[in-house]
Amino acid sequence: MSAGEFTARIHGSVSELPAAEWDALSGGGNPFVSHAFLSAMEASGSVGGRSGWTPVPITVDGPGGRLAAALPAYLKEHSQGEYVFDHAWADAWHRAGGSYYPKLQISVPFTPATGPRLLTPHPELAPALLAAAETLCRENGLSSAHATFIAPDQVPVFEAAGWLLREDIQFHWENRGYESFDQFLGALSSRKRKDIRKERGKACEGLEVRVLTGDELGERHWDAFWAFYQDTGARKWGQPYLTREAFSLLGETMGDRILLLLAYMDGRPVAGALNFIGDQALYGRYWGALVDKPFLHFELCYYRAIDAAIALGLSRVEAGAQGGHKLARGYEPVRTISAHYIVHEGLRAAIADYLEQERAGIAQDQLLLGGRTPFRKP
Repeated sequence: MSAGEFTARIHGSVSELPAAEWDALSGGGNPFVSHAFLSAMEASGSVGGRSGWTPVPITVDGPGGRLAAALPAYLKEHSQGEYVFDHAWADAWHRAGGSYYPKLQISVPFTPATGPRLLTPHPELAPALLAAAETLCRENGLSSAHATFIAPDQVPVFEAAGWLLREDIQFHWENRGYESFDQFLGALSSRKRKDIRKERGKACEGLEVRVLTGDELGERHWDAFWAFYQDTGARKWGQPYLTREAFSLLGETMGDRILLLLAYMDGRPVAGALNFIGDQALYGRYWGALVDKPFLHFELCYYRAIDAAIALGLSRVEAGAQGGHKLARGYEPVRTISAHYIVHEGLRAAIADYLEQERAGIAQDQLLLGGRTPFRKP
């Protein structure tokens, strides 16, 4: 196939596109680019309306009008819920008399997890998707386009198109063929093994942790988790990004890709952690608690995620953005990549200079962090 045989289109929602055709493009391995997840964000009101996230998915039609490629994209009126921070870029451009918003965001809303952004089984069509995004920006007065948490194998496509690359660090747990949590602990230094066992013991005192997935998920579970999620959201970013309905829709449409951990005290749910299951990774997304219990966050979000990944035969755990405290729990520094198309040449040059300096710092940070992992030294 050649890109010249196809037509790019912009749509008002992912929901209006055929689910089977969309999922055939995404490959099915990453739960966040699935039609079910993105549609749930729309149907629940988590995106659209006054959220500042307006869906504008871009597709390329193939023979017979079937989808041949797609780009999950949104018009953004702010820079919230992205986890790759460009507020300084926006401020600088506004001070120079420009208008940074709206911009085009190529990502999964509120989800700092790596994954494909160019959805197509035809690699030759990937440049056409980026060309369509660039055209959308130029012809509609958008300042820029930003693709975040790009799967490593797709980064060269953005680089070849001339997009600016930006690096950051997350902490992922890598499964090196472990058959049990104890076997994983055996790879750590003696002191770290003792620390983790102590933390797990204290966290679980007086608690029962239940693991729920698929048909086991019910509205009473989502009601409980909603309370935890609201508490965390209020402390971190002021108000929750997702609506209550989003959790019900996700449970209904993709419950088999969800792993919900609920901690009970005296028969009452007091804390929880929500994970999504991919074909290679377990993705930790949200957590919250109504009790202040030492090490409970580490137990539910990190140690139980490792338990689950080993049991499911997954190669890694991605536990979300930031969090240097994950390092001591066996999570290692991993480079993440975003790509940026800046329309104005002057702004582009300034950002390119900034990114060159930032990359040197990120590389140094990753080197230093890599030397502080809890694994036994050779």
